[in-house]
Amino acid sequence: MSEIVKTDAVIIGAGPVGLFAVFELGLLDIRAHVIDILPKVGGQCSELYPEKPIYDIPGFPTITGQGLVDNLMKQIEPFSPTFHFNEMVASVEPIGTSAAPEFRVTTDGGDVFETKVVLIAAGGGSFQPKKPPIAGIDAYENRSVFYAVRKMEQFRGKRVLIVGGGDSALDWALNLHGVADRVILMHRRDAFRAAPHSVNAMRELVREKKMDFVLGQVTGLKGEGGQLSDAIVRGENGESFELACDTMLPFFGLTMKLGPIAEWGLNLNENLIPVDTEKFETNMPGIFAVGDINTYPGKLKLILSGFHEVALAAQRAHRYIFPDKKLLFQYTTSSSSLQKKLGVS
Repeated sequence: MSEIVKTDAVIIGAGPVGLFAVFELGLLDIRAHVIDILPKVGGQCSELYPEKPIYDIPGFPTITGQGLVDNLMKQIEPFSPTFHFNEMVASVEPIGTSAAPEFRVTTDGGDVFETKVVLIAAGGGSFQPKKPPIAGIDAYENRSVFYAVRKMEQFRGKRVLIVGGGDSALDWALNLHGVADRVILMHRRDAFRAAPHSVNAMRELVREKKMDFVLGQVTGLKGEGGQLSDAIVRGENGESFELACDTMLPFFGLTMKLGPIAEWGLNLNENLIPVDTEKFETNMPGIFAVGDINTYPGKLKLILSGFHEVALAAQRAHRYIFPDKKLLFQYTTSSSSLQKKLGVS
């Protein structure tokens, strides 16, 4: 077991609502660790519509999804949260009481946290990788086929086949170049949905014969005991051939699933988590659900609604974390102590 991280709060989800939760908790001296299955902050805003304008954020006539995330990151800087990317929360185990809740949170990457409160800000659930339709791929998963890169050193000296044509595929092809023994990028066509500078950098490496690019699709895998030895590829001419590789990284996009949340003992209603509207707490004291993952009468799936929910959840969280400390609500505009936390003189 990994060394246990002790913290006041664990926030599941690093989208806008999860990031604002860092701010609201931070104002109350509550320390937070944030866990997200994606390799970066932003959730749906950054992954699905980074350039799409949003019109209902107070104070911003229009702002892009990525612009909102960037501003939220600036806003939470004074509270120095710790982020854990490329990890999904596998289990949340109660180890306290209803009056004094405490939880052991474990991720699929092996990290373990002990926390007083948990805020689920996971949007519609966790982003899960879309698996390629390859027979028998399950036998290779987490052994020689991976859908995310958690530690680059894991691929040192390997012959890595990266499949896909989006930003994730191009980014990891470039990042693993120089770490892996050889990087092979495969896409079904010679056109990409990635940033132009990444595509240009990849093509330059291919021209210099420092990276390989193959047109085709993987239709099968070969290898014993979960260890990949070859990928069976259907080329652009329709003929099949074997391509030697010992690791494969398929990047076929992401889909939303409730995932392990369904197994945490929480009441669910059509894959959403019912909460009250006083503190946005679930049926388990100390576990809150905010943003699109929750449901209650009159719920509106708006980012600004999630911000409101976080503010009230933080107030209740303070009572669990500091049971002997009376909380006096203060406006940030009138409280010198809050302004000091925010670095405002």
